[in-house]
Amino acid sequence: MRATVFYAPGDVRIENVPDPRIQQPTDVLARVTHACICGSDLWFYRGLTDFKPGWRTGHEWMGVVEEVGPEVRTIRKGDRVIAPFVTSDGTCEFCREGLYTSCVNVGFWGMENDGGQGEMVRCPFADGTLVALPPDVPNDDALLKSILPLTDVMGTGHHAAVSAGVRPGAVVAVVGDGAVGLCGVLAARRLGAGRIIVLGHQEARMDLARRFGATDIIAGRGEEAIGRVIEMTKGGADSVLECVGTSTSFNTALGICRPGRTVGFVGVPHWGEPLNARRLFFQNIRVHGGVAPVRAYIPELLKDVLAGRLDPSPVLDMTVNLDGVPDGYKAMDTRKAIKVMVRM
Repeated sequence: MRATVFYAPGDVRIENVPDPRIQQPTDVLARVTHACICGSDLWFYRGLTDFKPGWRTGHEWMGVVEEVGPEVRTIRKGDRVIAPFVTSDGTCEFCREGLYTSCVNVGFWGMENDGGQGEMVRCPFADGTLVALPPDVPNDDALLKSILPLTDVMGTGHHAAVSAGVRPGAVVAVVGDGAVGLCGVLAARRLGAGRIIVLGHQEARMDLARRFGATDIIAGRGEEAIGRVIEMTKGGADSVLECVGTSTSFNTALGICRPGRTVGFVGVPHWGEPLNARRLFFQNIRVHGGVAPVRAYIPELLKDVLAGRLDPSPVLDMTVNLDGVPDGYKAMDTRKAIKVMVRM
């Protein structure tokens, strides 16, 4: 089969690799129909995190099951499935609590395993990992594009909003204008936020933020942005969604959070400067969040997508085929695309 392989920063290639096979009785094999390039993929693409030459890429995908292991009980051949960005057994203490990303058998797509940016995938712990679409869901391109962000960014934006304690009528601020931040806007609106302030820079992304429900846009940075939010909210936002992962963005989130309220953080930490622990301490700001257990959120979010109440598909503003994946990485690296969909 063909798949995307990492060679060096800025260098991903489409190559022939061994076909996957059933290795454990709880495995399935799936043919990938849709995948994404994630903002977090840019960390290794830019050489900012360790990634070994020869490793596979892609952790967001949907597909059709082609072969089923003998102990798989809930997934059948021919099912169209959504794959959360980690694999989990579905039975351990943490899975039972909905914290699938802390599964004692947690695994990750790509690296030494099959990645979503390829033609086929072996999925371990299929019953605990995959979500099958209802059989009556039409094979409609627009609808499937709306479902695809549930593999990661929509669930991650939702996790930021839930972690930040967004409530009906709340004043919410979102730090970050990438796909996760924009999905955080959708999530905050879905949870009933009364005012949604977005801190971002690119005009096209801010236009999309407004479409998604943002009421205010702050284009400044650092202390300037903090001061503007504090002034317009008379003391800070009730809930702040940190959707970037740098120390600058995290300190901004702390700076605009109302005393005694909560920052929900989901940006993968790449902190190069000290965090503003004094504000965190002296203003009694709560911090909650982390890697999003999107498997727990897929059923409720899928229900809203299928009912037409939720549509995160506009964050997928560029589409490529498998051969176009290297160009997709370049487009996201240069911020010419918010998020790239790979259509097999």
